[in-house]
Amino acid sequence: DDMVLTVEDNHITKAKNACVLGKAWFAEHTVEDRPFALVDGKEATTEEGVEAAAQILAAARFPLVYGLSDTTCEAQKQAVSIADLIGANIDTTTSVCHGPTGMAFQGVGESTMTLGEVKNRADLVIYWGGNPAESHPRHFTRYAVTPKGMFIPNGRKDRTVVLVDVRRTPSARVADIFIQVKPGTDFEILWALRALVRGGKVDPNIEEVTGVPMSTLEDLTERMLNCRYGVLFFGMGLTMTRGRHYNAGALLALTTDLNEHTHFVAKPTRGHGNVTGGDQVVTWQTGYPMAVNLSRGYPRFNPGEFTAVDVLAGEEADAALIIASDPGANFPQPAIEHLKKIPTIVLDPKPTPTTELARVAFTTATYGINTGGTVYRMDDVPITLRPAFPSPYPTDEE
Repeated sequence: DDMVLTVEDNHITKAKNACVLGKAWFAEHTVEDRPFALVDGKEATTEEGVEAAAQILAAARFPLVYGLSDTTCEAQKQAVSIADLIGANIDTTTSVCHGPTGMAFQGVGESTMTLGEVKNRADLVIYWGGNPAESHPRHFTRYAVTPKGMFIPNGRKDRTVVLVDVRRTPSARVADIFIQVKPGTDFEILWALRALVRGGKVDPNIEEVTGVPMSTLEDLTERMLNCRYGVLFFGMGLTMTRGRHYNAGALLALTTDLNEHTHFVAKPTRGHGNVTGGDQVVTWQTGYPMAVNLSRGYPRFNPGEFTAVDVLAGEEADAALIIASDPGANFPQPAIEHLKKIPTIVLDPKPTPTTELARVAFTTATYGINTGGTVYRMDDVPITLRPAFPSPYPTDEE
C-alpha cells in the first residue's frame, strides 16, 4: 500500500519501497506478445477459448476448480459462481500451505489482530516455523521488529524477538533469542508451554525429545506471561510438517491460554499475493475456505477427499479449471499425470508447465499491475489495487 512505481513505455523501471521480491516481480513484468488463447495448441481468440472451455465444463461430471491465490477477489467470486453452477469441486492453494491452519481455526478459534496493532503495541514478537527474512523481507522493517509505534516509541529497543525453528536461517540474525527444535516436535513443545503457562508440571526429560532445555522453555514462558502485548507469527514449518492442524491448533490454544494473563495474538504468515482473499471469498460464499464439493447442490467440506491433490491423484476429476496457479510445476507426480489426461483450462498471464498441458489456455492481464481490484493482506485487511499501465489481455474476472 506504499508502493511507488515509475512506468516508461509500458514497462516498470523503478519500484520505490519494494523489497527484493517485489522489485524482481515488477522489473520482470512485461506485456508479452502472446496469443489471447490457445485451443489444442492452436491460436484462438478469447471468445473461441471461452466457447471451448464452456463445452469442457458443461460436459464434465466431476470438474475441479483450483488456484485463485494470485488474482483479485472479484475474479475469485466468479470462479466460485462457476463451481456452484456446474456442481464442481473447488479448492485453493491454501490446501497446500496453511490449510491445516484453517482447520485449526474451526476447532480452536483465533485471537487475532492487524499488522498495524503489532507495529504500535507488540513488545514480544515470536516467529515460529518460518523464515520471514527471505519469505517476507519487509515484515521486520514495516511492522514487527524495527518500526516505532504508538506504544513502542523506541522501536527495536522496546521489543524482544524470538525465533523458533529446526535450523538457523537468515531470520535468526534478527532474533534476540533463537530456539532450535528437533524436526517434528513442535506439538510437544507447544503443549509443554501450555502446561507451564497454566502452572502445571513438565517432564524434565523433554529436552531429550525436543532438543530444547527446560530452562529455555521456562524463560520463554516468563517472557510471554510478563509482556504487555505478545504476537505469535507462524509459518509452514508448523502446518506442512508432522502434526499439521494439530500443531496450528496447539499454537492457537497456547495463545488463548496466554490471554488469561496478558494480551496475546497469533497470525499465520501467508505466501501468495491474495491467498488470504481466496479464503475469504470461498468462505463467505460456501462457508468453508477450501476443499469444498458442490456436486450435490450444497457445499461439503472435507480436506483429504476434496482437496485438489486428492481428486487428481485419485483420478476422480474429469476436467479442471486452473486460475492463477501452477500445479503442473509443484503437485505430486500422480496428480500431474492425471492432469495431463483430462481436459484442462488455464488462466495465466505467462506460460507455465500447467499452460503447456492445457487443452484451453487463456492469456490474462496481471492483477495489481495491469488491472485493479481487491486483495486481502495476510492480516485479513482488504486493499484496493490500482493498475500501473493497461494490458491488451482480459482480466481473470472478465
